[in-house]
Amino acid sequence: MPLPSPGASRLTELGYDDIELPATPLPRTVDPGDALLLKADTFNLSWLEVGKHVSLRNLPASAGRQGQSPAEAARRLTAFGCPVPADHPLPDTPDTRDIVLIRTGPGGNGEWLEWGAEASIGHVRNVAWTLQCNPHTVATRLTALGIRLPYTPEPEDERILQDPGEPILAIAQETGRRPADIVSRLAELGHPRPSTVPDTLEADDLRILSEELDGRSPWLERNTVGGVQLRHILRAALATGRSPADIAKRLDALGHWLHENAKQPGVADVADIRLLETVDRSFLDAVHPEHVLRSASRTGRSPADVAARLTALGYRLPDEVDYPEVRALHR
Repeated sequence: MPLPSPGASRLTELGYDDIELPATPLPRTVDPGDALLLKADTFNLSWLEVGKHVSLRNLPASAGRQGQSPAEAARRLTAFGCPVPADHPLPDTPDTRDIVLIRTGPGGNGEWLEWGAEASIGHVRNVAWTLQCNPHTVATRLTALGIRLPYTPEPEDERILQDPGEPILAIAQETGRRPADIVSRLAELGHPRPSTVPDTLEADDLRILSEELDGRSPWLERNTVGGVQLRHILRAALATGRSPADIAKRLDALGHWLHENAKQPGVADVADIRLLETVDRSFLDAVHPEHVLRSASRTGRSPADVAARLTALGYRLPDEVDYPEVRALHR
C-alpha cells in the first residue's frame, strides 16, 4: 500500500527500505478513506499494487466503498500510483450498481468484465433483470465504463424497452416511429417481437389490447400455446359494439390469435362472459365433470346447460356424462 510523501520519508528514516513508491510524487495529504480506496476487492486483506493497472473490477469496488464516482476514484488511485487504464472519461456520478454491471459469473469469486471487453446482449438483459431496471440504463452505464456492446445505445431505446409487454402500436403512437422500425430495433437489442405488426393504428386497437379495455396497461399477454381467451374477445366486442368475429380478426392481426378449437358466437352475450369467467381450462384441455359442476355452482345454471354451452363454444367435454337439468345453488 503506498504512503503519502511525509510518511514514506519518515519510514525510510526508521530503516524500512521495502516501501512501495510510485514513479510520480505522492499526495501531500491523506484522506481517512484512502486506505479503503486502495484495498483490493478480494476476500482476504490485500492491497492494490503500486504501478500496476487497476482492474475494472477493483475500480467500482473501491468507488462504492467510498461513495465516490468512478472518475473521482480513478483520479485518487492514480495519484497514489495505481493507474486506471481507461481510454475515455469515466462517469462523474456514483452508482453502487456498477459492480453488478461488470460481473459475468455468479459462482465462487465470480467472473468479471475487463477494460475494453464486449458485453453480450444476454448480459445486458440478465443484469437488467437482476437490478430490475431498464436495459437501456445498463447499456449506457456499461459503455460509460468502457465496455463495448454489439449495438450503440440510442436515447429512444429507453422508451421502447420500458415495458416488455407494451404493444408495438402504443410505442409507435407515442414516439412517432413506424411499427416496423420499432420491431427491427427491438430485435437488435435482443428483445424480438412478432414481425407481423400492422403499419397503422386503428381506433380501437389499444382498447382491445388492454386487459381492462381502457387502452392502458396492463396489456394483453401474448399466449403462444392456448391463444387469446375467448372471454376477452367477447368483452371487447361488448365494449366496442363490434362483433366477436371482427374483434378476433383484428387481434389476430395484432399477434393475438384465437385457438382453432374455439367457436365464437355471432354476438357477444354477458351470460357467456360470466360463464367463461368460471372456466380455467384452455381450448387444449378437456373439461371434466368437476369443472362443469363448479361453473354451474358459480353461475346458478344447471350442469346440463353449462355443458351444452361450453361444448357450443368449442370446449371438449366427455360424451358419456349425463348432466342433470336441475339448477345448482348459486354462490
